[in-house]
Amino acid sequence: QVQLVESGGGLVQAGGSLRLSCAASGRTFSSYGMAWFRQAPGKEREFVVMISKTGGAVYYADSVKGRSTISRDNAKNTVYLQMNSLKPEDTAVYYCAASGRGSTMRAQEYDYWGQGTQVTVSS
Repeated sequence: QVQLVESGGGLVQAGGSLRLSCAASGRTFSSYGMAWFRQAPGKEREFVVMISKTGGAVYYADSVKGRSTISRDNAKNTVYLQMNSLKPEDTAVYYCAASGRGSTMRAQEYDYWGQGTQVTVSS
């Protein structure tokens, strides 16, 4: 069992930055590929970015590519998402997820999910 707790969300003006964190507890963190998904009101949950077990591979959705950076610290059991140049369309609940399969962008292949953290970007 893995527990994931996100933090770092909040209200920010367009063009601003936020750093989301996801702290994991339970089984070996380095055994899991990690990802961030988001869900805006009235929309389906969508993939944002993923990072492999060792951090050697990352993949970003086009919507955040060039504006966001994912990283992980396996010693601290934490994954981070630095988001810059935020836009109103980035407003959503951001979820951290862990997959025993490693590197995947498919939500159904993630075994554990956090409770989410709200990101609101004002125009």
